[in-house]
Amino acid sequence: MAEIISIKTLLEMNLFIPNYQRPYKWSDKNVSDLLGDLDNAISESDKYKNFKYRIGTIILYKETGKEKYDIVDGQQRILTLILLRLYLENSFSCELIKTEFSNKTSQFNINNNYRFIKDWFALKSDVYKTRIKDSFEKILEVVFIAVNNEQIAFQLFDSQNTRGKALDPHDLLKAYHLREMKNYPYDMQYVVTKWEAFSSREIKELFELYLFPILQWTKRVKCFSFTSNDIDVYKGISENSTYTYAKRTSKAMPFFQIAETFIAGSDFFGMVEHYLQLLDDVKTEIKTKACFSEIQEVFNNVSKNSMGFLYAKNLFFCSILCYYDRFKDFDERVVKKLFSWAFMLRVDLNRLGFDSINKYAIEEDGQNRYSNSIPMFSKINRARLHSEIANMKIAFLRDSDKAEDEQWSSLYEMIKELNGYGTGRQK
Repeated sequence: MAEIISIKTLLEMNLFIPNYQRPYKWSDKNVSDLLGDLDNAISESDKYKNFKYRIGTIILYKETGKEKYDIVDGQQRILTLILLRLYLENSFSCELIKTEFSNKTSQFNINNNYRFIKDWFALKSDVYKTRIKDSFEKILEVVFIAVNNEQIAFQLFDSQNTRGKALDPHDLLKAYHLREMKNYPYDMQYVVTKWEAFSSREIKELFELYLFPILQWTKRVKCFSFTSNDIDVYKGISENSTYTYAKRTSKAMPFFQIAETFIAGSDFFGMVEHYLQLLDDVKTEIKTKACFSEIQEVFNNVSKNSMGFLYAKNLFFCSILCYYDRFKDFDERVVKKLFSWAFMLRVDLNRLGFDSINKYAIEEDGQNRYSNSIPMFSKINRARLHSEIANMKIAFLRDSDKAEDEQWSSLYEMIKELNGYGTGRQK
């Protein structure tokens, strides 16, 4: 049976954490997100009469004849809300508080998160604290599902969490930015229609293979898989923000830069469309312009089964997109230099994995292994003129004058020829 109940009612139930539950793993980042949601809920309740904020779904199992409820899904949220209520109301008591947590991870996170909550509220007024406490009964609610069949409880859990895990980060961002547009219903319908015109795979690859790596490498930070834990970097800034940088950002719209933030809401959808088009423009230029025919020939002839080669190819397109995004210029010299920079890494190494790509992109060690040691994305992002990139010195001649692995000899010769050191030319 499913029903909607207040958080106050939920926390005062006879809840129990069964032994099969995983440890309490929420970090202060999770707690910060929850507190931010509660803060927004308070603000929204000032605008709309009878406003309610729903904090997900809780699944409980109640064995016939017993009074306690086993928590099947929702343990992390419930324990965090109990910590919050304990801070706001010292006299609060419930059965779950009596639980003895023997797991070291749970112990650490419970203590750490309570301290975080205490720090978060340190400068808040007593009036604000009272409003948060009252929200447990008046504003905050959950979908409460209690069943008396344990197998059904786990089926519900599996179903809900499978659906949740299937949501890609870009889907979560779509939902977030649509919520930011709740005051503009017609605009919401328009951006959803445009969003649906693109395939989910296109959007997923845009973030995974291009936007997120470029953003990280520009900051000289390693890039790993783009997950739901990383979506904050694409939440933008509220249109009502009074931050100085937010005001500058607002005036800059609708122009986008990969390394810069944007206004939350409709501009997110505009950004996605913009970079899908920009990426297509970049790839079309490389594919169709006669001056890049040697580059396209390499792409056409090299085995698509070589993962190291594909890593280098993606590194090249990331660097081109980063450059074009900043200068909106397609200088032939720049393209050929970025190609040489990216693919000399393939020539330099016997085995090329993504860890080497990461280190190379941000210039982290390996100076003796690579012909080039340039934090390319950071350099592009800091360049004032496009000529600073066009005039870069790229090393394309190895001391041994041969590729580290013989299978890349033709690639090495092509890079030399691209830079004017072809057959019959002198070094």
